[in-house]
Amino acid sequence: MFPICELFKIRYPLIQGGMGNISHAALTAAVSNAGGLGTLGCGTLSVDEVSSRIHETRMLTDQPFALNIAIRVSPYTEALIDLAIAEKIPVVSLSAGNPAPYIERLQAAGIKTIAVVASVKQALKAEQAGTDVLVAEGVEAAGINSPLELTTLTLIPQLVDRVNIPVLAAGGIGDGRGLAAVLLLGAAGAQLGTRLIATEEAKVHSAYKAHLMDATDTDTRIIGRSVGFVRRVLDGPYVERLTAETPVAFLDQTNESYHITGALEGDEKKGYVNAGLVAGLIHDVPTVAELFTRMMTEAEEQLKQTITRFTT
Repeated sequence: MFPICELFKIRYPLIQGGMGNISHAALTAAVSNAGGLGTLGCGTLSVDEVSSRIHETRMLTDQPFALNIAIRVSPYTEALIDLAIAEKIPVVSLSAGNPAPYIERLQAAGIKTIAVVASVKQALKAEQAGTDVLVAEGVEAAGINSPLELTTLTLIPQLVDRVNIPVLAAGGIGDGRGLAAVLLLGAAGAQLGTRLIATEEAKVHSAYKAHLMDATDTDTRIIGRSVGFVRRVLDGPYVERLTAETPVAFLDQTNESYHITGALEGDEKKGYVNAGLVAGLIHDVPTVAELFTRMMTEAEEQLKQTITRFTT
């Protein structure tokens, strides 16, 4: 068994990324039921909305699932920490901010913690603060990204060399070959985001899924560099018209309402959708269970083939 599976009480070393406000109960439960660790992303949702999604998820699965709190994104971070403790959520992932002030409190309540990091420095600080697991997110990932723009391929081995806790890889992983690659780099497993959007259980607009399947290797782009807010999105009419020249204007034009318009309403003329570089690898919309079974089989075959090449 993979150590991360024992820690989280899951079957496969696969976890769902938070994915903000589009991370509904149905997808979270599907990931957990399929053997991974489903994750409810709090995004900018109110405490009541998150509480409702927790209860809905528990009606759909009896397996463990996590809560992702984007520290600087959510206006309700402190209250969401309280909610996670009150609801006895088994795992909380902390992203988009400094996780240190919250780790000890969560762990005192018996909650495992994940810190999402984008550099060796951030990883060392999170480990020192006591987090149980790291998610190392490369610039290949969708949505809000680190301005450091380190790649998954280079980030994972550096972190594995420097920390003594499990490191999960995020960014650019969408099939069994990608999973095998990060395992060979020393990762304990993988976090998936964009690939899970193109599954039957994801409650996003069909146009979003269709756009992902049609995407090529060059159809995502980084926006926000000039104003210090890096985000990877899928090319579309709204993205083409973005003209923000200041941080305030950029945040106004990329707030969650525009993401909801694109992702949930399917209108990319009036809104946008997040997508990682893995979009170029997406060609179908399986169930989560089918995707996980396929990925694990592909990863095993890829690892066996690699070993064979070195031993024959």
